[in-house]
Amino acid sequence: MSKERLPSQTTRLLDIFLGVAAYSLQNHLRTTVKGMGQVEIDEVYVAVYKRGRQYVLPVQAKGGSDRLSTVQTAQDRACCAEKFPQLICRSISAQFMDDDVIALFELAASGDEVRIVEERHYKLVPAAQISGGDLRAYDT
Repeated sequence: MSKERLPSQTTRLLDIFLGVAAYSLQNHLRTTVKGMGQVEIDEVYVAVYKRGRQYVLPVQAKGGSDRLSTVQTAQDRACCAEKFPQLICRSISAQFMDDDVIALFELAASGDEVRIVEERHYKLVPAAQISGGDLRAYDT
């Protein structure tokens, strides 16, 4: 799966993953950040929580053997702080894995350190491939 553009289902995955309603604002945002120069964010989402709290979600998309980048996370967060100061930044990474599995990570940064706050894996399948047993298992 290419990281050129996240699949449209990724927005709904972000909704499920974070418990918010997310909207894709722009992909491949290229801009400058004071003190950093030019930065690029793979995709930027804005989101709202059911009680009105608003977020900006910079997403870095990785495929194959690409790894999470602490530098890119720092750039994403700095860009969001400068461009969207009224929104809470929640950094996300999407890793496209084998067998059409998408791993989503929420990242937190402290100084030069980036840590994973939450990680979940999703596999998008046609509804016809979901059995009654699967649906019952989801209720637990």
